[in-house]
Amino acid sequence: MVVKVCGITRLEDALLAEALGASAVGFVLAPSRRRVTPEAAREIGLALGPFVTRVGVFVNDPPEAVLRLMERARLQVAQLHGDEPPEWALEVRKHYPVIKAFRLSGPADPSWAHYPADALLLDGKTPGSGQAWPRDWALPLLDQGARLILAGGLNPENLPEALTLNPYGLDVSSGVEESPGKKSPVRLRAFFAALQSNL
Repeated sequence: MVVKVCGITRLEDALLAEALGASAVGFVLAPSRRRVTPEAAREIGLALGPFVTRVGVFVNDPPEAVLRLMERARLQVAQLHGDEPPEWALEVRKHYPVIKAFRLSGPADPSWAHYPADALLLDGKTPGSGQAWPRDWALPLLDQGARLILAGGLNPENLPEALTLNPYGLDVSSGVEESPGKKSPVRLRAFFAALQSNL
């Protein structure tokens, strides 16, 4: 089970996520309370080991902007979290793997499985709000065999329910925070403990 800790703004949070077993860390390069500069993302990323994937999160940036920021920040995977058309994803994928995020207000659309991405991420209607959504909304995409990452309101308490879907990965942010962009060591440890005890 791959786990991405997203909304990283501080080196100590990234290092703790790595120590606990995170597969990836996410840096928000779009307007957000958790936004970081490409330079800050690069500095934090350089302090991590080689087996932690550095992911850049973008919202409706055209491919040329995504590629420019990815290079400046020395990131490895691009997460498109807006309404990006497939053509933009195809352009970015010439250079980096792509995660495409979809915001749910009801059950997932099975046609999303055909979007040209390396993995699909399902988030709540308001990303970063900590609002969870009914996990059975993911079933239409799981039935399509999509490589699915669950996000949106994940925390140590509701993690067992999410794991019943056996997703490809998990994306956690607000559910392990003290405040936006500042992770709680207690909550982060509890999340990974819950993961281990439910696998």
